[in-house]
Parts: sequence; structure tokens; C-alpha cells
Amino acid sequence: MTRVKGGSVAKNRRRKVLKQAKGYFGSKHRLFKTAQEQVFHSGKYAYRDRKVNKRNFRKLWITRINAGCRENEISYSKFMNGLSLAGIEINRKMLSELAIDNPKAFTELVETAKTALKNKPVTKVVKEEKEIPKKAKEVREEAPKKEAKEDISKLTVAELKELAKNAGIENYTSMKKAELLDALK
Repeated sequence: MTRVKGGSVAKNRRRKVLKQAKGYFGSKHRLFKTAQEQVFHSGKYAYRDRKVNKRNFRKLWITRINAGCRENEISYSKFMNGLSLAGIEINRKMLSELAIDNPKAFTELVETAKTALKNKPVTKVVKEEKEIPKKAKEVREEAPKKEAKEDISKLTVAELKELAKNAGIENYTSMKKAELLDALK
């Protein structure tokens, strides 16, 4: 059998790997085998660190926002809570840019957050009945009982559990969909 050499294809493949390994220390940029190993590892590190980089930027933004908040005599957590109560949705990147580049606008946001915290409605301790899902309400109110049984089978398990809770069925949390349907019939 004749010998088959890689030829230009293998040469180009190796050249591509060595080109990616350019700048590596020692034999990692000279020898194909070690260069290939290092390129594989570098790819793994790059993939992992793209995600780590997002975490690092978020930490940086939070640190900058916190510094701006402390200048305005409020903590970061209270500031963010005040913004959410005021209904202002600005991401942390924009807030950090404001804290650095435009302190006046950032101070206005802090004042808005402070007023929202002061005007915060007092939450009641009394438990209020949760709202019944729309589909479950429609089934119970509008349809006659025979049609309701057919429509109940189309509901999700969460909606069936809500109906079972309102009907006063015990142990409805551990039931499966078929068991819930039988219990509600």
C-alpha cells in the first residue's frame, strides 16, 4: 500500500494552530503538539473568563454606584430599593456612568429614591386571598358544571391546585394532575 502524506492540508492546519499560539512562551509557540495543547487550554480559559468578566464588570459598577451613593448619604441597597419603589429601571452600567460623568443627575436619582423610600406604603401583615388565575375564574363562573369538567382538563397543574385550594380539598399540593382532576369532579 502506498504511503499517504498530509501534504498541504496538514501543513495549513498546523500553521493555523501555530499562528494562534503566536506569543506563547517557550516551545508552546514553536512545536505543534505543545502549541495545540496550549491553544485548547486557552480556548477553555477564554470561554470561562468571558463569563467571569461579566461578574467583574457588575462588581465594578456596584462599587462605583455605592461610592456615588455614599457621597449623597445613602447606602447602595437603600438606593436600589428606592429606585425600584419609584418605578425607575436603569441598569447598573448606566447608573455607574452617571455617578462618574454626571453627578448632578445621579444626585437627582438619589433624591427620587429617598422620597420613594419615605412615601413607602406600609405593608399589611394580614394575608389576603391570592388572585385566582383567569382561566380558573372563567371555568368556575361562566360554564355549567358539565362543560366545566371538560375545560378543567385543559388547565395547568398550578391552576388546578388553586381550584383545589379554593374548593377545600386536603393534600392538594402532593397530587398529580389526574388526581387533581378526579378530586375536583
